[in-house]
Amino acid sequence: MNDHVLPPIKGSGGDVASQDKKQSWFYSDIVKEHFFNPKNFLDRDIKEGEFNAMGKVGSPACGDELKVWLNVGEDEKILDFKWKTFGCGSAIASTSIASVMVIENGGMTLSEARKIKPQDIMKRLGGLPQRKFHCSVLCDKALRDAINDYYRRTDQIDKIQVEAARIIDPVSKVTDRDIEEAVLEGAITLEAVQKKTKAGVGNPGVLPAIEELIRFYKDKYFG
Repeated sequence: MNDHVLPPIKGSGGDVASQDKKQSWFYSDIVKEHFFNPKNFLDRDIKEGEFNAMGKVGSPACGDELKVWLNVGEDEKILDFKWKTFGCGSAIASTSIASVMVIENGGMTLSEARKIKPQDIMKRLGGLPQRKFHCSVLCDKALRDAINDYYRRTDQIDKIQVEAARIIDPVSKVTDRDIEEAVLEGAITLEAVQKKTKAGVGNPGVLPAIEELIRFYKDKYFG
């Protein structure tokens, strides 16, 4: 459960400003607490029938892989949320705080949990460096995958929400998800996205669609 990134030297300057704009920092005290003392982390093998939903997601961007397990009651309230991850400190902290959010105050319903956004996780953590924002998205996606798994197991197929990718550039086979991942990794200009994905290179007809997606994901994740 070691962080990919060594902690910065104090006073060296962070890559994100604090909410009061008076200082720069890398990780808030809340992030540090959830990294060093993760909540609801599953440190053992699961028992057969112990959970009734499981979700997983991986991010090629930073090598993170995340699995979550849920226990959902008859009223579709989430009674338990456990998780494991092979990732950085931000991924660990994001999942830890999300597990608390989901089961506190008697537990969220699946409908409520599905509405959790990366910004909600970020707010509870007191912020994350921009280059680590995709870690909160990782947790968000794993939770939605677990919710779909519950509906699949209980034959409520009509409630499953599939997040399908669509091809934006048929020449390079780049999808909207590829562009989303590029933006989350910090590529917020057309040139930067093209460098990462090759989208639109040699196919200028798709450039307006790519630029529209960049604007959409910038607004969705960074405001």
